[in-house]
Amino acid sequence: MLCVKANSAAASYRVEIDAPPPLHDLLAQHLDLVRDQARGDLSDDQFKFLVDTVGEQVKQLTSTEGYFTPSTKVDIEQVSGQRVVRLHVDANQRTMVTSAAIDVIGTIRQEAQQRADDLAKHWSLPAGRPFRQADWDSAKDGALQSLQKQRYAAARITRSEALIDPEQGAAQLAVQYDSGPGFTLGELKIGGTRRYPDSIIRNVNPLHVGEEYAVERLLELQRQIQKTPYFGNVIIAIDDDPAHADQAPVKVEVTEFPAQRIRAGTGYSSDTGAHVEGRYSYYNLFQRAWVFDSQIKLEQKRQFGSIGLDLPPDQQSYVNGASSSYERTTLQGIDLRSARVGFKRARSYEKYDTAFTLDYFLDDLQQINNTPLPNDTIASPGRHRAMVPGFSWTRRNVDNPMFPRSGNIVSAQTGFAVSRLLTDQSFVRGYGRIKHYLPIGSRDSIVLRGEMGAVFTVGGGAAIPASLLFRAGGSDSVRGYGNQSIGNLQNGTVFPTKYLLTASTEYQHWISPEWGGAVFYDVGTAADNWFGRTIYQGVGAGARWLSPVGPLNVDLAYGVEVRKMRLHVSLGIAF
Repeated sequence: MLCVKANSAAASYRVEIDAPPPLHDLLAQHLDLVRDQARGDLSDDQFKFLVDTVGEQVKQLTSTEGYFTPSTKVDIEQVSGQRVVRLHVDANQRTMVTSAAIDVIGTIRQEAQQRADDLAKHWSLPAGRPFRQADWDSAKDGALQSLQKQRYAAARITRSEALIDPEQGAAQLAVQYDSGPGFTLGELKIGGTRRYPDSIIRNVNPLHVGEEYAVERLLELQRQIQKTPYFGNVIIAIDDDPAHADQAPVKVEVTEFPAQRIRAGTGYSSDTGAHVEGRYSYYNLFQRAWVFDSQIKLEQKRQFGSIGLDLPPDQQSYVNGASSSYERTTLQGIDLRSARVGFKRARSYEKYDTAFTLDYFLDDLQQINNTPLPNDTIASPGRHRAMVPGFSWTRRNVDNPMFPRSGNIVSAQTGFAVSRLLTDQSFVRGYGRIKHYLPIGSRDSIVLRGEMGAVFTVGGGAAIPASLLFRAGGSDSVRGYGNQSIGNLQNGTVFPTKYLLTASTEYQHWISPEWGGAVFYDVGTAADNWFGRTIYQGVGAGARWLSPVGPLNVDLAYGVEVRKMRLHVSLGIAF
């Protein structure tokens, strides 16, 4: 035992590497001599073996970076009783790519000659670039995947060589691809369904038999299936056998969600205070894949409950459903209780959502302080009802649905009501909203937002349900003002109005992929007419965090008209 300890002590050492920056970290991470310096059980013979073989291992590692003729020198010294190994590496000449011959054969030459030429033209490791093994592998695989992603699912590499001349520092590359036949899509072959019918998948399928194969189209089908509440994991593929390229069957394998789901949560918003919520969903009512959904959300200034029933998607991908809800808000001197019963026919595509609706509104609006109202107030206390046929449309054209950085999201709604048809006052209502994202540099972005709403009616509009009118202010409106605090202010109470107009400009600067900051300017108003209106402005700055459930915004805003600072906290998900 004493002899072993003596040998171990003699073999302990520290490695110092003198190498060019591109190679230093590579050698420090992968050399056996470096990795084993922390061991306390090496014998002198094992240590000698590591020193004797380090030159060959250095050569193997540096060759992956294009340095095929490195010079290695090892010095061993005793410093303060510890053995120090100094490893000196001279990388010498780096190998450069002198030629890259890329050839594409197969049916692509008859069907898409330009695409074959572009593949060679945009080859990612052309002449003049340093040769690295990782770049060589990436270039080959990238071009192959480019072929396989659209039409040529059976494309393959038939020849690949890299001729290296270490003395001249030259690399001659050559790759030949065979596109194989062009593939088209056939019928769906569905597996994994037990509880829910295959017709759900067929009815949301955007693919057409005979269309050109493309990976993006298969991913679109996958996303459409996952938008339904029935399926979790979805795997989609085709058989890439070149002998069956025409109308290749699309294989869909799904994993079903359980028939029941219970969710609960708690949180806080500066607009409506702390909240708790719960939700129960049953996805197979009467064993017919009907979706029953119920939820309740209790906030300090808002309470909401709803129940709904949706049928499975029909052959045109529409979901038909019915719902009812009750909401109470106590904000800005108003106690508003709104009941709604409605029917909808909605369809959701990759970028577009549309819905036809028929809703019956019954609102009860009361002042919290019972202050008498002037005669010119548009919304008046009491019960008001309306039967509203409507249409809504949303388009999402962004790079990332949860954390957009470029593109835009547009939403529009319209509806009308006719007096005496379960309606107290005839009107036409419209609302629109847009968010536009502009990338700046590699990380930053500008977010532009605008919204407009209007209710048109003949004569007085006091009998229109207040939930169909407008107020502004708050986290996603004009910051620097309380939630729904901009409207028809009468004796300390803010009543809803006929018109709404807001806009915002925000610059976001990101110091890491998850954390950033923002500066912003908001402006807007809510009014019953455009004469003598007040335009409200808010300016401020805030912090941004891309949390797992959506972007968390914490803003400190100054309301110019009220001359006050206000903190806004919101968890914002793109609509």
